[in-house]
Amino acid sequence: MTAPETIDPAADAAAQDGERAAVPLRKRVRRLIMQLGPSRMAATILFLLVAVLIARFSWQMPLLDAAERALYDARATLMAPHVEQDKRIVMITYNDETLFNTGIRSPLDRTILANALGNIDQMGAKAIGIDIVFDSPRPDDAVLKAQLRAMKTPTWLAYAEQASNPNTIFYEQQKYLESYIADVTTARTKATSVLFRTDADSVIRRWPDRPKHLPPLMTNALAPVDPAHANFQGNIRFLVPARAAEGQEEPVFANLPIDSFAMPMDAEMRAGFSDLVKGRYVLIGGDIIDKDQFDTPLSRFPDAITGQHETMIGLEVHAHMLAQQLDKAWARPLASPALWVLAILIVLAGGLTSLIDLRARWVALAFFGQMAFFVAFPFWLQGRGVDTMTLPTFGWAIGWLFGYAAVGTAARTVGSRQRAFAQSALGKYLPADVAAQIMRDPDQLSLHGERRNIFCVFTDLEGFTKLSHATTPETVARLLNEYLDRLSDIVLGHGGTIDKFVGDAVVAFWGAPLSRPDDGPRAAAAATAMYEAGEKFRVDLAEGVPPLGMTRVGLHVGDAIVGNFGGEGRIQYTALGDSMNTASRLEAANKGLKTGVLISAEAAARSGRDDLMPMGRVTLRGRAQPVDVFTPRPDLDPEQRARIAALVAAHAAGDKSAYVTCATALTGEFGQDPSIMFLIERLNDTEKGESYVLP
Repeated sequence: MTAPETIDPAADAAAQDGERAAVPLRKRVRRLIMQLGPSRMAATILFLLVAVLIARFSWQMPLLDAAERALYDARATLMAPHVEQDKRIVMITYNDETLFNTGIRSPLDRTILANALGNIDQMGAKAIGIDIVFDSPRPDDAVLKAQLRAMKTPTWLAYAEQASNPNTIFYEQQKYLESYIADVTTARTKATSVLFRTDADSVIRRWPDRPKHLPPLMTNALAPVDPAHANFQGNIRFLVPARAAEGQEEPVFANLPIDSFAMPMDAEMRAGFSDLVKGRYVLIGGDIIDKDQFDTPLSRFPDAITGQHETMIGLEVHAHMLAQQLDKAWARPLASPALWVLAILIVLAGGLTSLIDLRARWVALAFFGQMAFFVAFPFWLQGRGVDTMTLPTFGWAIGWLFGYAAVGTAARTVGSRQRAFAQSALGKYLPADVAAQIMRDPDQLSLHGERRNIFCVFTDLEGFTKLSHATTPETVARLLNEYLDRLSDIVLGHGGTIDKFVGDAVVAFWGAPLSRPDDGPRAAAAATAMYEAGEKFRVDLAEGVPPLGMTRVGLHVGDAIVGNFGGEGRIQYTALGDSMNTASRLEAANKGLKTGVLISAEAAARSGRDDLMPMGRVTLRGRAQPVDVFTPRPDLDPEQRARIAALVAAHAAGDKSAYVTCATALTGEFGQDPSIMFLIERLNDTEKGESYVLP
């Protein structure tokens, strides 16, 4: 059994170092493309295209978008800037204690707001934003309206409409709100939009759109915004307290109760409070347990101080957006071409990873290196001001897996074909079950010589050389292939291993590379079947083809060295040793003994056959040690074989009287059987214990 092997210096050096030579990646890719086939190649390309689309558009895909949002929330939380309290912005709020003290829950007490605005207006605030929608009447409306019309500080009143925010306000409320705002609008008091947009999971992550018919967004109204970001809709930069990790309560934005500013104040008292609002943006709204609460990316993880998944009041969301605008901390998304390039590269990386042919530690390093990239790279971008809400990080992982699976499946398909081809090739020399077992466990096909006890069979077709000179090469090739096919099928069908073909001769053995308890009976049955197949073959020859002689078969059992032998460029799985030579001599001895199959006594003892007839003791050509030989004679009945065995036993024992009696009887019975008659002739020419020396 031969297998070509290409040797190069690099591979040889690797082998000397005890490492398996790796196949270069480009060579594996080229081989895969060449061997895949059109249909499988099309399927692989289609699968890779799907992987690229997932790696690019996972934010827009069901289920995947939920994973992308979760990963974004993790990035937004872990990479959120830790800041000291922002002194530019202050929140003044109605809280639950205020509602309890006033006994008024909804609409909120407007007298308190009017009194607070009156005081704040004299404290030097930069601008005031009121996130309270006046969409229904109160008895004290006149007091608040008068104060709003009298404001000297720029003041912005919340406006909402049913069309853009149907879950917050209905038609009659909108009409009342519009009339209310129209009644108090001055050069200093105007309307502002408080529209928020939440994602499908009801979490606020990004700036809202600005419909043209709505007044300016509160954040944009309170402070000047550069025109380039007047319609910014990227991620909201949420901040976390710098001291939260130390367990100290200092929120990012001061939150003061409105009651403190609504009390009557003289000039001195007002001056004492003015430090809290002077030069600051003042945001007024509600901080009520069950109202105006929103989930943000920070809500996904427990708060460092409270340990709870904290929601955020709408007023505080406005504060974070205002701080982001004041800091000009506009996150910049990756351009679409860059996302396409990344998606393609990541899918290709997955595909190429499946083809890496390196030692396990390098493969593991490549794998974990890429996994680290998927985890770390998005956090790195988030920390450098990139809007990673457009970054399909989960899609990258899925796309990588799809690329790995697509190319890996294609490679396994090619490998399966190669494996099937290799198993088919092995099947030309080995039984199908043995070939399959060796493909599962290649170590069983020893790559070095090992001593095995094997049954060896040699065959030879008498007269084939003469035929090859008497007919055309095409006929010779056809006949030889047909003949060898028949004998090969018998060997493999009986569980044998084909060693080689030598012209018209077949060399086979049983007991390697795998041994079975019934190797002896299998080998003996195959030897007989090969002889019979040869006889049928020569009978079936077409008219006009020169006749052929019998197929002669020799079988012996003994130790041999079995393994792969050969030079650097070619190896052959074969058996070497005296047992092989003895089988060859037995095959040749058939001509002299006028038999078709000869089996040594050692093989006969393990053959499990009861149709063997002893052929005496002979000294094979080129051998010094005599061999007792047998031949299968299923055409004789047991009593006839027993009388022939008695003949040989009488000669071996030196019992001439018994021998003569047996010989006389057998001569009369088998006078036309050349092998038996020649047996008697040989025994007549030898004495007790002597062997017949074959010429």
